[in-house]
Amino acid sequence: MSDVSGTIVGGPFYEDLSIGDVFGAAPAITLTDGHAAVHQAILGDRLRLALDARLSAEVLGIKGGCLAHPGLVCDMAIGQSTLATGRVVANLFYRGLILQRPVMIGDTLSTRTEVVGLRDNAAKPGRRPTGVAVLHMITIDQEGRSVLDFHRCAMLPMRTEAGRPGHSDSLDAIPAELDPTALAALADFFDLQRYRARVPAPHAEVIQPGMRLVVESGTTVTGAPELVQLTLNLAGAHTDPRATADGRRLVYGGHTIGVAAGHLTKALPNLVTIAGWRSCDHVGPVFEGEVLSSEIEVEALTELGDGALVDLRIRVSAQHGDEHQSGPRRVLDWRLVGVMA
Repeated sequence: MSDVSGTIVGGPFYEDLSIGDVFGAAPAITLTDGHAAVHQAILGDRLRLALDARLSAEVLGIKGGCLAHPGLVCDMAIGQSTLATGRVVANLFYRGLILQRPVMIGDTLSTRTEVVGLRDNAAKPGRRPTGVAVLHMITIDQEGRSVLDFHRCAMLPMRTEAGRPGHSDSLDAIPAELDPTALAALADFFDLQRYRARVPAPHAEVIQPGMRLVVESGTTVTGAPELVQLTLNLAGAHTDPRATADGRRLVYGGHTIGVAAGHLTKALPNLVTIAGWRSCDHVGPVFEGEVLSSEIEVEALTELGDGALVDLRIRVSAQHGDEHQSGPRRVLDWRLVGVMA
């Protein structure tokens, strides 16, 4: 059989990127009950408004509507942004994510991704050269309304050391603070009095800064490639072990975040929604079959007219299911803001 050459299909290398590059050609996605069901089955989240269409319609005042889980919305946006990061070595962190309005099942999402920062990583003997790309993502719905705005930082490979472009942008310039007015504006979409009336206590009155919650039961990571493919994520490292340096397929970072969100709704079963992420740092890799455990800390409480914004910090650890393997290691440090009635 003759050897046939062709065009290599894959994402850009680090040195192919320039400040101001825009990626916006990913398919738009209309969220369906099927997306929601698969997402919930893989991650086990128990957010009431994303599970109960009747409650969702009452609290949001939308007939026949059901809230799309904020994690599903973020995963879809990240998947659409991977036109820029198909060759990703690692996702390092997210900053300043705000959900600007509720997204409903049936809404159609499109994401614009812009390169806003580039920094070469220092050369390391025996390792392929890499660089860091800072991406600014804005997701809109079918009406052109902005629903999501955030920054993501990804590490990408260079083709060769000789092609090092010499970028040196500071990562400290990435905005992490969330606009309190925007957070309160999101909470205004929800009838928190109605939620309180329909859902048995306890609610925000039991939350105190400094409170720590440890979710006793961990979650085994399964269905990792399925979540990647559900969200149109093009990163080869999450589906093909040949795309990684050590031949082990990496679990998509949003999978770890989704498991942490599932643990959060076990610890705070009356959480109304997630309003934003101050920061989210991937501090270690996760592999399928590992067991994830979460510790949750309440950092602050901001009262609203009928509820509260709750600043939370979730630290996630991973451990192999085999008891003979090494002990747990930290893999995620996530600071988010939730809404409670």
